[in-house]
Amino acid sequence: MSRVAVIGNGGFGTAMALLLVENGHKVTIWGHDEDLLDHVREERENARYLPGVALPRELEFTHSEEEAVENAELLVVAVPTAHLRATLERFASALPARTPVVSLTKGIESATLLRPSQVIRECWPGRQVAVISGPSHAEEVARRVPSSVVAAAASRTFTRRLQKAFGTPSFRIYTNNDPVGVELGGALKNVIAIAAGLVDGLGYGDNTKAALVTRGIVEIRRLAMRMGARGSTFFGLAGIGDLITTSFSSHGRNRCVGLGLAAGRSLEEVLAGMSGVSEGVNTARSVVTLARRHRVEVPICSEVDAILFEGKKPADALRSLMTRTAKSEDL
Repeated sequence: MSRVAVIGNGGFGTAMALLLVENGHKVTIWGHDEDLLDHVREERENARYLPGVALPRELEFTHSEEEAVENAELLVVAVPTAHLRATLERFASALPARTPVVSLTKGIESATLLRPSQVIRECWPGRQVAVISGPSHAEEVARRVPSSVVAAAASRTFTRRLQKAFGTPSFRIYTNNDPVGVELGGALKNVIAIAAGLVDGLGYGDNTKAALVTRGIVEIRRLAMRMGARGSTFFGLAGIGDLITTSFSSHGRNRCVGLGLAAGRSLEEVLAGMSGVSEGVNTARSVVTLARRHRVEVPICSEVDAILFEGKKPADALRSLMTRTAKSEDL
C-alpha cells in the first residue's frame, strides 16, 4: 500500500495519516471545506482539530474527489456517521476498482441503524472492508503517545497488511476477526461516555464511576452479541479498553457532553460549543431502538437517551438506575 487516500480531515483521520506517512506511504487527505484545507496546507497545521501538531510536507491535501483517490491502493474513511453516506456518494464515480477500505468511523446511521462498514458496502460495493477501533484519542496518536488498537475484518490477510501499513513503534495494532463486535464496541461506548461525564459533572465518586463503566460494558456486550458479535471482543481493546479511555479522558467529546448537561446547559448549547462531533448523541437514540428490536435491556443507555431527548434530569436518571428491581449480576 504505497498510495493511500484518507477521506476526512478531522483529528483522527489526520493522526492516522501521519502514521502512514511515517511508514513511507504517499498519503492524500480529502476534506469538504476548501478554505480550511488551504489554511492547513499553508500553515502545515490542522489548527481546528489537531492544534500544535506539525504536519509534514509529504502529506497532501485536496478538495477534489478525483485527485484524492487517483491510483489509491487503500481508502481510509474518517467521516462522522451523520455525514458518511452523503460523503461516500460523492466519491462513487471516482473510485478505483476493488480498492480495499478501512473505516475509522464510530457510530450508527440514524435512519437505517446500519454500522459504518455496512453503509460503506452499500455505497461502495464489491470491496474488502476493515474497521480499526480502540482507545486512541487523535491528540495522543498524533503526538506519538504509545497506543494500541484493533484492526478487524473477515480476512486475516487484510488485517495483517493493515498492521504493517499503520503500525509504528508508538502505535501497536492487533488483528481480530470479529468486525461486528469491534465496530459496535466503538459506537456504543460513546453513549456510556456521556453518562460518565454526567457522573463527573454531578460530583459523584469513584464508586459510581466504576459501577457505571462495569455495567456499561455489560450493556454493550449484551446488545452486540444479539447483533452477531463475539462476547470475548468486549474484554479487549475495542471493548473495555476504548470504554475506559473515553469515560475518563479530558479529550473525550462525549464525556464533555455529559459534563455540560450536568452543569445545566442545554444539549443545543453544549453541541454548539464543540469543534468536533459527539457521535454518542445520535447513537443513544439508535441504541435504544436496536435494543427494543432485539429485546435487550440497556438501562444506562436508555437513561442517557431520556436525558438527551426527553428532558429528564440527570439526578432523576441516576435514581431510576439505582432503584431498579434487585437482581443477580448478569455478565
